[in-house]
Amino acid sequence: MPEGPSLVILREEAAHFKGKKIALAEGNTKTVDLGRLAGKRIKSLRSWGKHFIIEMPGEVLRIHFMMFGSYRINERKEDKVPRMSLQFTDGDELNFYACSVKPIDADLDAQYDWDADIMSPTWNPAKARKKLRANPGMLVCDALLDQTIFAGVGNIIKNEVLFRIRLHPLSTVGALSAPKLRQLVEQARQYSFDFLEWKKAYVLRKHWLAHKKIVCPRCDIKFSKAHLGTTNRRSFFCEQCQKRYD
Repeated sequence: MPEGPSLVILREEAAHFKGKKIALAEGNTKTVDLGRLAGKRIKSLRSWGKHFIIEMPGEVLRIHFMMFGSYRINERKEDKVPRMSLQFTDGDELNFYACSVKPIDADLDAQYDWDADIMSPTWNPAKARKKLRANPGMLVCDALLDQTIFAGVGNIIKNEVLFRIRLHPLSTVGALSAPKLRQLVEQARQYSFDFLEWKKAYVLRKHWLAHKKIVCPRCDIKFSKAHLGTTNRRSFFCEQCQKRYD
């Protein structure tokens, strides 16, 4: 599943579509009347967490890439029908595959807490800490994946942040000291920007220390691997150097 930094890359790569007029929209989506998009101009292309938002006059579409979604700019996947293909009057095209396409209300500020987007310049760490303190029984492995708190954080970032700050995924939020809670919030954002830098340089996987790894690089012992929390996502962690607070 693409995480917040990957959506920032898409937003940057697609920025030149702003102002362009759609000549044809097609694809196998069942949730959007693609025929009515022809003739519309792109007003803005935005991202929030794992959402990519295409704003047009009288129409706003939200793209969510689910587990295996992808996109292509000015090219297509061979033998794959796009979920939605936007073809523009200048010959450019923007193609989305294996994703969810959904019309949403045009009042984006009413739907999105922009301060919760981990990649946003308006990211508000104090607000994130307040939300965490309001859920003392939540496991930290679930907290990092809560999009109302850390919009854009996915399983890779979760595993790497918890390893970076030596925090066991089964720790509860309420058991963390104030400095540890602050560190959790700070590193969720810091690692997201590290992720962005590494992904742009095509070296992201080389920097993974915990995610999908077998041996702890600090302790040289076997990592534990389990589906944890209410999210039931895979966690990779070291029982020796990642302290459990509960």
